[in-house]
Amino acid sequence: MKKLCAAFPFLSVPQAYFVLRLALALFFMIHAGARFTEANYFRGLGAGLSEFGMPFAYQLGLAATTIELLGGSLLIFNRFAKWVALGLFCISATGIVFIHLRLGWFVGEFGNGGAEFSVALCAICLVVAAFDREAQKRKALGPQATIGHEPS
Repeated sequence: MKKLCAAFPFLSVPQAYFVLRLALALFFMIHAGARFTEANYFRGLGAGLSEFGMPFAYQLGLAATTIELLGGSLLIFNRFAKWVALGLFCISATGIVFIHLRLGWFVGEFGNGGAEFSVALCAICLVVAAFDREAQKRKALGPQATIGHEPS
């Protein structure tokens, strides 16, 4: 049992990062895809955003959906991960401010639609962006570079 516990989580850091990046992509892609299952969803979303005085409210909903679907695909293939994570972070943060915060903190058993999951998504976006930034930095410095150390 001690060996089993010592080996947990059974993944290397790159493998764990892949799982995190894939999960983030799937969370957003499934969320975006669900919008197409409800008739007139985008009209309702646009009307709701208009109430907050947002210009181009209908187009913002379509743009967010496009970013979630396209960005999720890019994350799966590890392309432009830092920039995709920034876009997804902005979508989540906007959702917190305009939708989830007024519903409280909890999403599940103690609440209904609160901010906790969106805050977790924002944190995941920050981790993905940081990993990608470091990978890009390492790539620019060459094969002998290590994360966190400047070349001598």
